[in-house]
Amino acid sequence: MNFKENKAIYLQIAERICDEILLDTYKEEERIPSVREYASIVEVNFNTVMRSFEYLQSSDIIFNKRGIGYFVSEGAKSKIISLRKIQFMEHEINDFFKEIYVLEIPFEEIASMYKHYVKQQKNK
Repeated sequence: MNFKENKAIYLQIAERICDEILLDTYKEEERIPSVREYASIVEVNFNTVMRSFEYLQSSDIIFNKRGIGYFVSEGAKSKIISLRKIQFMEHEINDFFKEIYVLEIPFEEIASMYKHYVKQQKNK
């Protein structure tokens, strides 16, 4: 996995797991790979993945069945979407709007690109 330098690795791993939940790679109430398995998948230290799992567990995205493993919580998808919307609206949308404004990109062009993107995603 390629990591960005401007964000903690454990948070990037947590985001990846959330993406996988949103894309139904891991469904609600289903087991996800163990900490060691996931560390192998993303090629990082076991402790980093453990921190990601602890973060997701504290956010009620996943839960631990002692001796069995970690599972996706019921309602995880809606929690992830809610958290991400808040984060996007509070931290990212102003930068997005600033770039559109500074680059003088017409809204119609953005809307057209977004419609094209959504169409591509539905065809996957």
